Amino acid sequence: MKQLDNSTILKLAMEQQAFDSNCKPEDFLRTENVFTESIANPNAHRYLKLPLVMDLTSFGNNVVLSGRADLLPEFMTVINSQAAASAYKWFESPFMYKLNEILAKADSRICFMADYFLPDVDKIFEAGKLFDSKIYSKEFPYELKILTYEDLRGLYTEDWGNALCADRSELDVIGVGAYDKEKLVGLAGASADAQKFWQIGIDVLPEYRCQGIAATLTNRLAREIFERGKIPFYCAAWSNIKSVRNAIKAGFKPGWVQMSAKSNEFIDTMLKK
Repeated sequence: MKQLDNSTILKLAMEQQAFDSNCKPEDFLRTENVFTESIANPNAHRYLKLPLVMDLTSFGNNVVLSGRADLLPEFMTVINSQAAASAYKWFESPFMYKLNEILAKADSRICFMADYFLPDVDKIFEAGKLFDSKIYSKEFPYELKILTYEDLRGLYTEDWGNALCADRSELDVIGVGAYDKEKLVGLAGASADAQKFWQIGIDVLPEYRCQGIAATLTNRLAREIFERGKIPFYCAAWSNIKSVRNAIKAGFKPGWVQMSAKSNEFIDTMLKK
């Protein structure tokens, strides 16, 4: 595809996120906070199950809160009462406790907290040249293979639970595998989670970690996604330092942060697993 610049990618990411948050893309650039009712949207990221009881998103300027209509007045009162609070403060525990007090009325609480990364175009392709040079010089001892939709069908095992998603297997469209002879030791998979954006997931077998396999695969898959006319993005839990480091090493940079609430029943089921 024609190489996009970072500002265009960020603009497109805001347009996509606006479908999720039931707002306008420019709402993410406002200085004041924005509150909307969470509703289903066929253009939203396909991993979302809308509507949500509460979802908080920030690209760094403000917060956009999308949630259940009957709770919005309370969310507005609490958040706007802290007029001096920076956007990032609402993702810290003291402020989260305030939100949980409201969510308790809906038998829910905060569940998912994640950083989303967008490609830094220059760094993606600069890093790619370095990774490729190591591969071609045999400094990187593993063979890389591009895996098609059909190739991925037999890989839905526990080893590759981050690279692929069995619950949405129809969205896993392409992958890049690292092979030690005939053995698959690392896998990056791309999920067609939005019309213009494909999400990257990555797994490396424990005994093969700390060799640069994850970053090599993530970067290669990002470039393959660009070649197919889509934009790669990457998600990591805030506490997953290894995953965040991998994103940066592969050529990604922070795009937005998101925090979502789920029912207590949903969360309790997660904890039992």
